[in-house]
Amino acid sequence: MKTTLLTARRLIAEDGIGENPRIALHTDGTIASIEAGEPSSEAAGAEETTLTPAFFDIHVHGAAGHDAMEGSRDALACIGRFLATKGVAHFLATTVTAPIDRTLRALEGIADAIDAVKNDDAALAARPVGIHLEGPFLSHAKRGVHPTAELQPPSIALFQSMQQAARGHIRLLTIAPELPGALDLIAHATRSGVRVSLGHSDATAAQTRAAISSGATSATHTFNAMRRLDHREPGIAGVVLDAESLYAELICDGIHVAPEFVRLWLRAKGEERAILMTDGISATGLPDANYMLGELEVTVKNGRCLLTNDLANGVEMLAGSVLTMDRAVANLRRFTGASLATAVRLASRNPARMLGLDNLTEVAVGRPANFNLYSATGELRQTILRGEVQVSQ
Repeated sequence: MKTTLLTARRLIAEDGIGENPRIALHTDGTIASIEAGEPSSEAAGAEETTLTPAFFDIHVHGAAGHDAMEGSRDALACIGRFLATKGVAHFLATTVTAPIDRTLRALEGIADAIDAVKNDDAALAARPVGIHLEGPFLSHAKRGVHPTAELQPPSIALFQSMQQAARGHIRLLTIAPELPGALDLIAHATRSGVRVSLGHSDATAAQTRAAISSGATSATHTFNAMRRLDHREPGIAGVVLDAESLYAELICDGIHVAPEFVRLWLRAKGEERAILMTDGISATGLPDANYMLGELEVTVKNGRCLLTNDLANGVEMLAGSVLTMDRAVANLRRFTGASLATAVRLASRNPARMLGLDNLTEVAVGRPANFNLYSATGELRQTILRGEVQVSQ
């Protein structure tokens, strides 16, 4: 049902918190005006609700039985429809290391899906707005579940081939900065407008600082697949926490990172540089069973995603998550005591700013009306995409 007026008790936006917002919409789902008013009864429970920008998940491999590496419009559409039920308006389709020809085909297919929905206002789903290339330029020592045989040394030529296949849609590149050639690739990608995230890395502190100097702007799933903190050699994790300019992702599911380290991360990065993401795989939203992450089989058991081959040998290797962004926001608040405003900004404003896509989560006249509606108790009640109530939670 198309709505022409949104009201709530408060509005959380990039520039602060507004009281009693009245947001009028055009028929195309864009914002016509934003005004402050008196508490209104025009929307049920408006006096107790909070409107926030919808989320932006910059690191998600799949959901609802589909994987981004399928590289099909149908797969990306299905992922987008599911993500929208969890408060997400935009996402980066995230790859996993695979044979080069397989990766190139996936990138071509994802690019087709991105172009197909770019101007499709009728598609009420989270939109893929780019690609996060996670692999193949990763450390063997910290590869996680990325297959050893398919890892590649950093190569500008190979990256260019991938970006050509993606028709320029690669927006974020994860790379291990200690690898030979990594600094050159980081500088090249940065010059071409691609943001670089440091991860799957055994880098020392010095190697990490060199990568930041070369243009790196973020860190991939902080603490996971990284050299461990040490008081004499802080390594990549120590520099990620300490570097004021660097953004840092975190998987806030209580499985990948203990609550104590979630609190440490938030204190270090603060409201301006911390980013919530999910690392969700195709199993997200489905019962425990076996699923695929690219070409890897993953067993989901009690909310833990484990590489099936290793599990058979008694080794539990985490392979992504089944976390959703609404739960990431709720977990952050539960683990740290953060306000709803802080938690939402980590899931919307910060990822957009890191990528230079601030307008995607901006609440302003002329922008699409992409909102989440929270209850007085802090529960996600509705998601509104382009002015349309997408789902009642």
